Amino acid sequence: AQFIPLAEENGAIVPIGNWVLEQAVRQAAHWQQAGRAVRVAVNVSALQFEQADFVTRVAQTLCRSALPPSLLELELTESILVRDADDALKRLQSLADLGVALAIDDFGTGYSSLGYLKQYPLDVLKIDRSFVRDIASDPNDAAIVSTIIAMARSLNLTVLGEGIETEAQRQFLLQQGCRHGQGYLFGRPVSAVEMEALLSVTPHS
Repeated sequence: AQFIPLAEENGAIVPIGNWVLEQAVRQAAHWQQAGRAVRVAVNVSALQFEQADFVTRVAQTLCRSALPPSLLELELTESILVRDADDALKRLQSLADLGVALAIDDFGTGYSSLGYLKQYPLDVLKIDRSFVRDIASDPNDAAIVSTIIAMARSLNLTVLGEGIETEAQRQFLLQQGCRHGQGYLFGRPVSAVEMEALLSVTPHS
């Protein structure tokens, strides 16, 4: 909450983001070569996305690690898509042409525009945790989340609930047709070594 905004303000987020991308792709390639092909999602800041060489950097990073593009998902905030819609569309299309999956992170937090959901080559829509938090007790949040899920499914987008911490939240999302989620109910952040141990015992596709 404090570090990332400061890094974005002083421009440090660009080299940090590039390093994160490199490390995530390298780790995903290691798992894939070991027979554990899992898609790794990487957050991309608006400043990083707007760099002229961003698409080229993604392509070169994938090439260096020999990672299939389908095993990389880039998570973008809604603000990226509305700052320069034409430029964003070109870059997103170029990334989609690489075979990379594209996700909208924190959907519904202030920049929502239904137009871009059909205009841009998106794959995943992630419902912001602020809506998920009270879905079991707040009818308004429940209605919003249900509508987002129905809309995403009608557009053939994978929909994912963020910030799932209770069984009641998980059950609600499942009942509404959302079959993907992340949050402390499933597990807290772990190291790559710990993740390898989980992958060795957890069925995945």
